[in-house]
Amino acid sequence: MNALSIHNYTARVEDMTIVDNVDLDVEQGETTVIMGPNGSGKSTLAKSLMGHPEYEVSGKADLLGNDLLDLEPDERSEEGLFLGFQYPVEIPGVTVSNFLRRAINARRPEDDPIPVPEFVKQLNETMDLLGVPEKFAQRYMNEGFSGGERKKMEILQLAVLEPEVAILDETDSGLDVDALQEVCESLNTIQEENEDMSYLIITHYERMLHYVEPDTVCIMKDGHIVEQGGAEIATKLEDEGYEAFGGDH
Repeated sequence: MNALSIHNYTARVEDMTIVDNVDLDVEQGETTVIMGPNGSGKSTLAKSLMGHPEYEVSGKADLLGNDLLDLEPDERSEEGLFLGFQYPVEIPGVTVSNFLRRAINARRPEDDPIPVPEFVKQLNETMDLLGVPEKFAQRYMNEGFSGGERKKMEILQLAVLEPEVAILDETDSGLDVDALQEVCESLNTIQEENEDMSYLIITHYERMLHYVEPDTVCIMKDGHIVEQGGAEIATKLEDEGYEAFGGDH
């Protein structure tokens, strides 16, 4: 079953087409990786799928059969779509704990917020599962966090919210080898605990695939997906570079 299905998907900014007529299916419970050089349209694809107002979008995008394109970003989140940012922002004055509780309640009926004891138990269990120190729950969201800590907070949000599809936009950006391995191990742990959760991982480099095993790898250039296959695509990229995959580059 397709968790996320996009067809004839095009995203424009003013008169510039950045994502051009893309077809992509992300299977439920599987990991799809999109790789490509700078300016290929990867981040535009991620942000426009989440409903960023900068983009004019046409085509079709469904989440578990439900049309996304008529929904606002918060409604897409409520349907089960998650976007992990390349550069997570600080939210001064809002603790990690309060931020996550509000995020959970946003996906629940207004008259049925999560009871505080249930939330605290869930949060503590999730932090323990991912090896996140409990003291992080009382820190202000991303304030004073290192790059690796910010990415860990993104992964903690992912684990707590349990979306249907998590889009991870260059999660490996700015991470050293040890931090990258920790983040990827957490992603693997979350998917083991949630077998139906799907990942759409966007990255420049194949190094992330040393730790996360993809089911499908796509190469994106000039707004198009120019090749799609298994993990062998990443091996070809490592050996031959993006020039091996056509496009205008």
